[in-house]
Amino acid sequence: MAKNYFERYIWLINTINRHGHISYNEISYLWSHSRLNKLGENYLPERTFHNHRQAILDTFGIEIKCDRSLGYYIANDEDMEEDGIRQWMLNFLSLNNMINECRDLRDRILFEEIPSSQRWLTAIVGAIQDQKTIEITYQGFNSPEPSTFEVHPWCLKLFKQRWYLLAKSEAYTEPRIYALDRIRAVKETKNPIKVPKKFKADEFFSHFFGIIVDERKPETIRLKVDADQVKYYNSLPLHSSQKEIEATEDYAIFEYQLVPTYDFEQEVLSKGPTVEVLAPASFRDLIREDAKAMLARYE
Repeated sequence: MAKNYFERYIWLINTINRHGHISYNEISYLWSHSRLNKLGENYLPERTFHNHRQAILDTFGIEIKCDRSLGYYIANDEDMEEDGIRQWMLNFLSLNNMINECRDLRDRILFEEIPSSQRWLTAIVGAIQDQKTIEITYQGFNSPEPSTFEVHPWCLKLFKQRWYLLAKSEAYTEPRIYALDRIRAVKETKNPIKVPKKFKADEFFSHFFGIIVDERKPETIRLKVDADQVKYYNSLPLHSSQKEIEATEDYAIFEYQLVPTYDFEQEVLSKGPTVEVLAPASFRDLIREDAKAMLARYE
């Protein structure tokens, strides 16, 4: 996938989604007046349009079909709505494209900064689409010097304002996580990607909060949340496994099926005194010791 086509794909998805149904001629006209049309094309070539449709299907799983009487439309928009991660990503990228088109809006919409997302994200997505490995120059926070090596990119994940790449290198038996803001260079190779046939990104992270994964089995975690915070948890669950199993006037108890990694530990601590870990006992003890250590700093 040509790297400068990525914005085109997002623009096309957004344009069709916004109109519901739209003809090719209308799409072509809108493209000719788009600020993303940096080449100043007078129209969107029909062959290019159909190539974009296929690339969008391959990249995002979004199927653009044509109704002869109404025009082009998103055929599987219900699937998009059910896929929360994909929908969020498309919304974010679509808004980014819209702001690029309407520069007058730039001082009216404020974003949280996502380090290096624009610099490397497109290149990595392109490599995944092309089914090619990439050579990255990477320097972790604890590494004195950067190192360059080849990896098989498996998937990307956004967490806490940072993009992360799950990739497999020949140096390790298992895939590892690489933060995009610690990447110094990316170069696509001609070597094909090797990804297990049964690999599914959502299943890989399904029992984890964040990007830290390990070999432990998920546990039943119960959190007691103060009543004035319950609506926040219901409107934005901490994890897809979240279930409200008890509710009173003073509190609610939420249950999760998770591996209590460091990421989740930090998330619970960030809630302060409004949340209490009820189970498992080992995780409750861990949070208690963290709380004691925090209190000791202020004594």
